[in-house]
Amino acid sequence: MIGFIGGGNMAEALIKGIIQSSEFRVQSETKDILVSEPREERRGYLEYAYGIKTTQSNKEVASSCSIIILAVKPQNMADVLDEISGLITDEKTVVSIAAGITLPYLQSKLKTKKLIRVMPNTPALVQEGMSVISLCECIPDKDIAPVRDIFMSIGRVLTLPEKYMNAVTALSGSGPAFIALFVEAMIESGIKMGLSSENAAELSVQTLSGTAALLDTGMPPEKLREMVTSPGGTTAAGLKIFEEKGFRNIVTDAILSAQKRAEELGRRE
Repeated sequence: MIGFIGGGNMAEALIKGIIQSSEFRVQSETKDILVSEPREERRGYLEYAYGIKTTQSNKEVASSCSIIILAVKPQNMADVLDEISGLITDEKTVVSIAAGITLPYLQSKLKTKKLIRVMPNTPALVQEGMSVISLCECIPDKDIAPVRDIFMSIGRVLTLPEKYMNAVTALSGSGPAFIALFVEAMIESGIKMGLSSENAAELSVQTLSGTAALLDTGMPPEKLREMVTSPGGTTAAGLKIFEEKGFRNIVTDAILSAQKRAEELGRRE
C-alpha cells in the first residue's frame, strides 16, 4: 500500500498520476492508497474525487503502508518524524518531497535505510512535472523502481546526487513561480497597450507554451532567441532593455537566493 502523510496539492497530483497510470492500474487499485490529512474537508474531497481511503492518523499510514511519502511542509517535518519513527521498520521505503530535508537528517530520525528524497515541481498538477530523485546506493533496484514509477506518472524523472538538490529546488522547484511572474508582467504589458485581459493572457500563455515546446525539441535557447531577433527589429529593441536592466543578473540572483534558502531549511542535523 502507498501512503501519503499530508494531503496537499503535490500529494493530490501524485495520487492522480498513480490512478491514471497504466503501470499502476495493472498492479493495484485505488484502495491501495491511504492518505493522512488533518483537515476533514480535505479528506472528504480526496475520498470523493479519487475513491481513496483517508485518515487523521499519521501513525496509521506509517504502520499500514510499505511506501510512505512525506508530503508535509519542511517546518513540520521534525514533529511528523518524531511521531512515526517507532513505526518505521527496515522493510518500509520512506520518500520525502519536502524542500531542504536531507537524507542524513531522515537517517538520524528513522530506522530504515530505504530513504529517498525527491523534489517534484508544480507542473506535476497536470502531469508535466520535473522530479529529481536522490537516494542511497544501498537501496535495491526492486525498492527504487516503484518509487520512480510513481513520479514518472506525473512527468519526467532525473536521478542526481543529493549535493545538487538545493540547486534543483531553486531551479525547477521554485522556477514555475519565477516563470509565472514573467508571464504576469507580459499580461500586464498587454493590458497597458490596450488589449483585454483575456486576450493578453491567451497571447502570453500560448507564447510561453509554444516556446517551451520548441525548446523541448532540443533547440538551444540562444538559437531560438537569434531566430526571433532581426537586427534593428522589435525583438532587438526589447532585448536591449533586458540587457540594460541586467535581466540575466536578476534571474541569477533570484535563483541563487532560492538555493540559499533551501540550504537554510536543510540545516537541521
